[in-house]
Amino acid sequence: MKTLNKICWIVGIVLGLGSLVLFFTDFATITSGGKEVTLVGAQLGFGSKIEFAGKDYNMAKSADILFCFILTALAAAFSALSFKTKKLRYAAPAVGVVSAVYMLVIALSDATKFVDCRPLPSVSGVVYAPFVLVTAIVLFAFTAFSLAHLLIDDYLEVVASKGSKKTILKRIGRFLRDYKSEVKKIVWPGFKDVLKNTLIVLIICLILGAFIWAVDFGLAELLKLILGE
Repeated sequence: MKTLNKICWIVGIVLGLGSLVLFFTDFATITSGGKEVTLVGAQLGFGSKIEFAGKDYNMAKSADILFCFILTALAAAFSALSFKTKKLRYAAPAVGVVSAVYMLVIALSDATKFVDCRPLPSVSGVVYAPFVLVTAIVLFAFTAFSLAHLLIDDYLEVVASKGSKKTILKRIGRFLRDYKSEVKKIVWPGFKDVLKNTLIVLIICLILGAFIWAVDFGLAELLKLILGE
């Protein structure tokens, strides 16, 4: 079990770093003025100076791609440092799944929504490279192995403590059972009570709205008098 846990941790680190490296491969091809230019994810995310059609352009930053790159870097860092502090075991899969979902949305959406082509003139089309979808797949794989490392490590910790601690799954199950028992204690109001409370809230909102309007109107008129309008 310890060997499997170590394998999951190492594979997770490799996949995390691999997904980060994929940002430095071809990301999108932009067609401008009948000519094409292919940029890597890092260029789009951070913005860079490129030479296109004999001219130099300082590309604008694509905020969504930059954000996804930062999330991926954080996930890979959390996974690599998880051997130092066990708290980072939880951060790696949590950040990884957010990054994976974000990248999948980018990969499956129209490229023009996420790739900022400014200041290239006469842009007629933007097409993603296959590596965009590959990056999303690798990120999901990274999340899976990071989660496996977390669960196995948690199980080993419970075994080492001779069952005095509960695993994450058992703690989640206990939370859901407690939540269910608490929900059963809720007393739901009847229709008349709901209608009565709703009317009271609406009346109070109308009174407060009228008061705020009156104060605003009065201050506006006072300001007009002061300014002599």
